[in-house]
Amino acid sequence: MLNFTFHNPTRILFGEGRIADLGGEIPSGARVLITYGGGSVVKTGTLDEVKAALQNVTVFEFGGIEPNPTYETLMQAVELARRECIDFLLAVGGGSVIDGTKFIAAAIPFVGEPWDILAKRAPIQSAVPFGSVLTLPATGSEMNSGSVITKGATQDKLAFMHPLLFPVFSVLDPTRTYTLPPRQVANGVVDAFVHIAEQYLTYPVDARVQDRFAEGLLLTLVEEGPKALAEPGNYDVRANLMWTATLALNGLIGAGVPQDWATHMLGHELTALHGLDHAQTLAIVLPAMLQVRRTQKRDKLLQYAERVWNLRDGSEDERIDAAIRHTRAFFESLGVPTRLADYGIGAEAIPPLLDKLAQHGMTALGERQDVTLEQSRQVYELALSS
Repeated sequence: MLNFTFHNPTRILFGEGRIADLGGEIPSGARVLITYGGGSVVKTGTLDEVKAALQNVTVFEFGGIEPNPTYETLMQAVELARRECIDFLLAVGGGSVIDGTKFIAAAIPFVGEPWDILAKRAPIQSAVPFGSVLTLPATGSEMNSGSVITKGATQDKLAFMHPLLFPVFSVLDPTRTYTLPPRQVANGVVDAFVHIAEQYLTYPVDARVQDRFAEGLLLTLVEEGPKALAEPGNYDVRANLMWTATLALNGLIGAGVPQDWATHMLGHELTALHGLDHAQTLAIVLPAMLQVRRTQKRDKLLQYAERVWNLRDGSEDERIDAAIRHTRAFFESLGVPTRLADYGIGAEAIPPLLDKLAQHGMTALGERQDVTLEQSRQVYELALSS
């Protein structure tokens, strides 16, 4: 096991009705800006429920944060927050809203051009505290310090993280997910699955606890993902799915193990240039990535084949092939296509994708930093229709 430091300060309020407990989590007298997305929290009544729970604070609202939050939109929220002297933020929505709120939190006190936080890794000296009310389990942003933001003007999609950007608290009420469209439910399952894979499918370091945690989470997604689509009002299913997505990226299973994230980096460029959902890009890239890098990942792929998919017969290569097929079939069973051709994207799209990777310095990716642009090209090509 590798050396590690693990610290996660986010307080979780889990279960039905926990929105009512919001009032005790925000300082009395605070000036609170509620952030949200396209309006589903308004239609479902979640926003009203949140506001009803807020006592002894002054509330402002900012809606319209996109599924892939843009710098341009978020800067409007920053200007509002500065103008109104906001001292606490409350994100109500899914991972994109929470990611966007993290950027807002860092940008409000930032001196200079806030895009430099992402583009130039400008140091973050302070951030406005924030909490979240999760409505879409997928990204784990409700219990980590990372964020991904897109600059619409240049089609750049970049990630950043900082210890000051852990939510102070997050409310996880599984009933808030009952009205999600099937596409969003399926995307959430895929997103969580690939988050786990990026930390698990690397190379062995005898981290038995982390491996077993990761395998248990993957098995839970395989079991509960289809049920969530078939039984949208099943509380136990939604509760297990919500908690699995949170644990997939709160730092626990990634402590003391090598991490990959090459699939995410290639996926980000697909979203930026072609507008695909984040989870769709992961479903496209991961099977191809595993195939191209099967030699480097051989030991963990065999472990994955046996422990997650119960594949014990046949040669090692046959088991690895079957594990990759099972992964692809699982995504497809959720209604998430896994090939670029399924989205109308052809070979002509690959050179611009590689150019963007080069522009963003993504030329040595993966757990061993050995995924070159040539290997990325191979992954994109294999993802076309294979």
